[in-house]
Amino acid sequence: MSQFDYDLFVIGAGSGGVRAARMAATMGVRVAVAEERYLGGTCVNVGCVPKKLYVYASQYAESFKEAAGFGLQADLTGFDWPTLRDNKTAEITRLNGIYRNLLINSGCTLIDGRAQITGPQSVQVGEQTFTAERILIAVGGWPFVPDIPGAEHIITSNEVFDLETFPQQVLVVGGGYIAVEFAGIFAGLGCDTQLVHRGDLFLKGFDQEVREFTAQEVSKKGVRLRFNTEISRIEQQPDRRLLVHFNDGQQCRVDQVMYATGRVAKTQGLGLEQVGVVCADNGAIQVNDQFQTSIPSIYAVGDVIDRVQLTPVALAEGMALVRSLYAEGVHSVDYDNIPTAVFCQPNIGTVGLTEEAARQRYPRLDVYRSEFRAMKHTLSGSDERTLMKLLVDRDTDRVVGLHMVGADAGEIVQGMAVAIKAGGTKAVFDATIGIHPTAAEEFVTMREPSRRYGD
Repeated sequence: MSQFDYDLFVIGAGSGGVRAARMAATMGVRVAVAEERYLGGTCVNVGCVPKKLYVYASQYAESFKEAAGFGLQADLTGFDWPTLRDNKTAEITRLNGIYRNLLINSGCTLIDGRAQITGPQSVQVGEQTFTAERILIAVGGWPFVPDIPGAEHIITSNEVFDLETFPQQVLVVGGGYIAVEFAGIFAGLGCDTQLVHRGDLFLKGFDQEVREFTAQEVSKKGVRLRFNTEISRIEQQPDRRLLVHFNDGQQCRVDQVMYATGRVAKTQGLGLEQVGVVCADNGAIQVNDQFQTSIPSIYAVGDVIDRVQLTPVALAEGMALVRSLYAEGVHSVDYDNIPTAVFCQPNIGTVGLTEEAARQRYPRLDVYRSEFRAMKHTLSGSDERTLMKLLVDRDTDRVVGLHMVGADAGEIVQGMAVAIKAGGTKAVFDATIGIHPTAAEEFVTMREPSRRYGD
């Protein structure tokens, strides 16, 4: 018999933790999972899933308006926020139950409560102490809010899904994908929406042309963009509205201020300092290629290690870890060419290098670019435009980057990502027959480069 209560003790029942726990348990490993908040983690409860449901909701009003061009008369009589909110909650509750059953049915012991690491192979939950041969930390991240006067009046992505009343005027603060997505959600649902960002353009790290094009299209949807602007303080008025003061001396009054200014590793109170787990300056746990921390018996995956904060990446990390520990061979995660999407309106889909990064890596680069008004909008009356880009290393003919801003970009780029991951060349794209009429066929019909770099 083992000298430990469990072979693997997982702290956090989010995407990475649940996947690792289930996989290990099906291999005969004795697994315990401790969760203090909700099963499914950020993605299921206050992230990907409810956000995408709200994105869907925010698109209906525009669709009803566009229907007139197709001969359909649709009268939008109003938006009932409690219906959307409560239907969302019912769906999340259903998913929480599924996660609980998945863990229990796979053989895991589920422990409700906050876990604290008390030693290299011991964990305390409440008044109970458990021992484990290995400990896996998968606690995810938490919204970061700058320390400004009046910060107690703001909301984050933790609270936005369950507001008591829907705001008529909202100010979203931030320049990342969460801020851009929620600005689109609020505007699409009829809210007077501003997006404030301290930089000169949002979505840092994305392709520059994609960023500029997205700003143009998002503005068309009614989101007012205020770049190079910071909030100095927030005051609550007698009517409970918020008076926002900007660093340039301007003010505005809104019903709600949402901060989406990044996320940090949720490591406070875990006991990491006491056992000697090394963390970066931003609180993220430092791990090696096998997700092992500075303490050999303690591992970490997902947002808490701050490599790539995406649900599918956390899943891949959890699977790689379990295979390395309990199956033959050493398994790692390939972080190259990870496809991603931003569910703003219109969507962004991207895989591979940005044009800026590709120019640094490949001296002879061809850029294929297409911008057009989608066929649907020839009748809808919308002035929304679509952008597509291919970046090709001229020396090898490999497609090293692919970007799209337009309807269903995430759905389209997911399939294209397989080709990029497989090393697809421009010749392969050219030889592929397009599906007509679709926007996606544009990726296989771009024949002449828009610009070329190098000899």
